[in-house]
Amino acid sequence: MPERFEYGRHPDQFGELTLPPAGTPIRGTVVLIHGGYWRAAYTLDLCRPGAADLASRGWAAVNLEYRRAGSGGGWPETCSDIAAGIDALADLPEFARPGGTVPQPVIGLGHSAGGHLAVWAAGTRSTGNSSTGSSRTGTTTAPGTRVPLAAVVSQSGLLDLRRAHQLGLSNGAVRNFLGADPDEDPARYREADPVQQVPAGIPVFVLHGDQDTTVPLELSQSYVAAATAAGGHAELRLVPGDHYAMITPGTPAWDGVVQALGAAAKAAANAAAG
Repeated sequence: MPERFEYGRHPDQFGELTLPPAGTPIRGTVVLIHGGYWRAAYTLDLCRPGAADLASRGWAAVNLEYRRAGSGGGWPETCSDIAAGIDALADLPEFARPGGTVPQPVIGLGHSAGGHLAVWAAGTRSTGNSSTGSSRTGTTTAPGTRVPLAAVVSQSGLLDLRRAHQLGLSNGAVRNFLGADPDEDPARYREADPVQQVPAGIPVFVLHGDQDTTVPLELSQSYVAAATAAGGHAELRLVPGDHYAMITPGTPAWDGVVQALGAAAKAAANAAAG
């Protein structure tokens, strides 16, 4: 059963930690970030099946809740919560005991709007482009970053906010989240938009469902193109299934997620080895 922890005073500032069975070597930590177009109607319930499955495979699975639009969130609170929730892992009793540490590597795994948040965290926590979250430059972690990410896997993520706004996805979800149009506050979009935070500084694996009609494939394609052009490590992988197949254990799409996490762990190890 998952263990609940809190990283703030708001009711939505909490997470759930699910550890592998006792005696199982821990492969690393996966931080799951749910989607739902940043709206309060959607919760971490979406990621609970995936967290349980990953724990059974040897991962320490952290399922983060956060303030969403309509529940005290939006910009910048939602993104601040992601940064704070990840850093709070350092204080969990399971990891903060003498000699303990958060199992490495720490990999962000985000679905849909959660994909945006995971890749946003990768960018701001590795390049220092944003003032909203923690940051690090190269291999040196800035004082504000207690638990840096080693890699990220995006599951049909909203990785190009300006284009998502132009497309009017989910009845203006981007404006609802950011509180402005791109022309009204371009600086806000620069800070919040993963495609404008490239390169992330860590490997980013961009998965997209080949039958996804909820988030257009072009949002993943544009991010990978921009990140690659900027010299980053970004890889696009098409997986079978619709928008929700990638958060459903037992599907071929979920198998693709598990494979991508393995590739992300390997890439992180190679990067750490220099």
